Amino acid sequence: MGLDKALEKDKVFGQYKDSRTALYGLGTETERALRDLENQYEIVGLLDSFRTDGELYGKRIISFDEAVGAGIRLIIAVARPGSCRAIAKRIGSRCRREGIALLDIRGKDLLETGRVSYCFPDIGGETKAELEKKIRDADVVSFDLFDTLVMRQTLSSDDVPVYVDCRLKEKGIFIRDFGRKRLASEKELSRNAAPTLVEIYQNLLEKSADQAANITAEQLADLEWRIDLELIAPRKEVCDIFRRSVESGKDVYILSDTYYNKSQLAQILEKCAVTKYMDILSSSDCGVGKTQGLFKVLKDRERSKRCLHIGDDIVADIEKARDYGFETYRVYSAADLFEAVGELGMSDCVESLSDHLKTGMFLARIFNSPFQFENEDKQIVIHNAYEIGYLICASMINDFVIWFWFNMKENHFRNIWFSARDGYLIKQMYEYMNQTSHDEEKTLYFLTSRIAAIRAGVRDDKDIRYIDEMKFSGTLEENMKERFGIDIGERACENDIKEEKGLMQWADIILKKAQKSYENYQKYINKLKIEQGDIAFFDFVAKGTIQMYMQRLTDNHLKGFYFLQLEKEHMKEMELDIQSFYEDERADACAIYDDYYILETILTAPHPTVKEFNDAGEPVFADETRSEREILCFRQVQQGIYDHFKTYIKLCPYAQRTLNKKLDEVFLELIHKVKITDLDFLNLVVEDSFFNRMTNVEDVI
Repeated sequence: MGLDKALEKDKVFGQYKDSRTALYGLGTETERALRDLENQYEIVGLLDSFRTDGELYGKRIISFDEAVGAGIRLIIAVARPGSCRAIAKRIGSRCRREGIALLDIRGKDLLETGRVSYCFPDIGGETKAELEKKIRDADVVSFDLFDTLVMRQTLSSDDVPVYVDCRLKEKGIFIRDFGRKRLASEKELSRNAAPTLVEIYQNLLEKSADQAANITAEQLADLEWRIDLELIAPRKEVCDIFRRSVESGKDVYILSDTYYNKSQLAQILEKCAVTKYMDILSSSDCGVGKTQGLFKVLKDRERSKRCLHIGDDIVADIEKARDYGFETYRVYSAADLFEAVGELGMSDCVESLSDHLKTGMFLARIFNSPFQFENEDKQIVIHNAYEIGYLICASMINDFVIWFWFNMKENHFRNIWFSARDGYLIKQMYEYMNQTSHDEEKTLYFLTSRIAAIRAGVRDDKDIRYIDEMKFSGTLEENMKERFGIDIGERACENDIKEEKGLMQWADIILKKAQKSYENYQKYINKLKIEQGDIAFFDFVAKGTIQMYMQRLTDNHLKGFYFLQLEKEHMKEMELDIQSFYEDERADACAIYDDYYILETILTAPHPTVKEFNDAGEPVFADETRSEREILCFRQVQQGIYDHFKTYIKLCPYAQRTLNKKLDEVFLELIHKVKITDLDFLNLVVEDSFFNRMTNVEDVI
């Protein structure tokens, strides 16, 4: 630690001297911290997430309530930075309520809320070029594994036992308080050694009253390993640097504090296309971790060679490596970068395992590179349309599809219609859920649009006035041509057109054509072989105009399922049966209200809008106005959404698929806050032919 940092640390801790204090953590670092701190602080006891009684290092282990009762004014977290973040999430709110300071052993205030930012103005470090120079100068290069070369697609490594518990319950195996016991066993065995995963589970089963679980430590360890392997994603730039280090002739090693063995770590590396290295030194194989002598194992093997270690943990990877004469380079983990930007405002709305998974999947892509702080303007950047779909749009759309799917199963709909064109991607996602649930339920992509619906559905003057109230951006002639397919130029000269009468001056013509349109639409619908019973009718964000007119074309009752219904109060008299995903919220208070134009441009089909049906009941489409490049762009966004959905469904246990609209909106609002560089996306046009409006996406971002 530099002199300035040491002085700053003394200043921070100095204000709490003689205060009643507790240390959080039961590892060997706590024993050393006790020796350093006991003469300056009145240390009442030790706190831990997994134990609330007993004694260790000559101090009582106490609960948080006991700490409050004892008048504790300071809690010092004796743990690595990543663990300190988890501690702050566990007890931070209670510390604030009770007026207890929470610092880590390095003097950092863990209750300090990071300022939300969308760039990296306050973060710096050695650059990628400096890392490559250090590698050139070294004979031996060792890489940390987790959070350096690879990362998990979930918010915390502590989540993994929760996934295991969920899978066990799916198999009918219940071990009371499983997650806490699993982490407590690891912590206990890691105090003076480096246990294997089987040893951790043996300890858990020995202390558990749930022996009737009828599962062995080996089976539990294998289950956790397989779940964890699924969660792993490579940090691509660091993996590329690893490969180049090997190609340049360096002796390259993996050093990892882990309960996994060498063979398992090799499988992780193989998944990430990292296959050539000198050796893997796992703490569980070597019997010691990085803070206990793992660097000595490598140093003894390579003797006098110049060694460089690359890792993310300031203590285990940097300070301990230097103790053994290694050069070091600190790689920022995704969690480090996330914390540096105030967690992008997500911290207050990430609660469930589902939220942890979504956030982890987000971090595994947005902060996959540890070198982003080197960008000239230091902004967070999204470079392509696929990432816009995956990172910004997917979470909200995923939650809607899950909500819709559960509604379909709960109400046992036999007819499910996904209306064109907004239902194009939603139908694919819904059917993917059916596939994973082995459900052979049939769904229908129903060809319709506002234009097709009104052309076939208008019956009287009241309908025409209702349509005329929806102001068209153009002339009356253009309005008639676009909405009803009627060219009034052939029927009246310019002087005969009365602007003040609007569409009503051609009511007879409209109603006569509507009868023909109705008959042709019926021919299309009759081909669909609709079963008896209600029809679940998907629409995106709408008032209900399409549903209102479609109801006139079928005897089956239509039950609408929308993202959001617009002008709900205005549509009450229409007596439409509509349930919205955003049902209870004020429409103008949710992000979907602000950004549904953008999503509507994304949630569309690669075919043009249908305007009506011909005498054979076949669709008549409008001319395609979008270029091949524009279609390719929004399909890339859709692919990002769909891939996110498939990953989420694969990784998230069924019982944990909870909805979080608040988090969804934080993701969606990023479209206005991060830098988007994909010009094809920015040049997309929001088309609304019914109102004759064209808006550039860039103008609404």
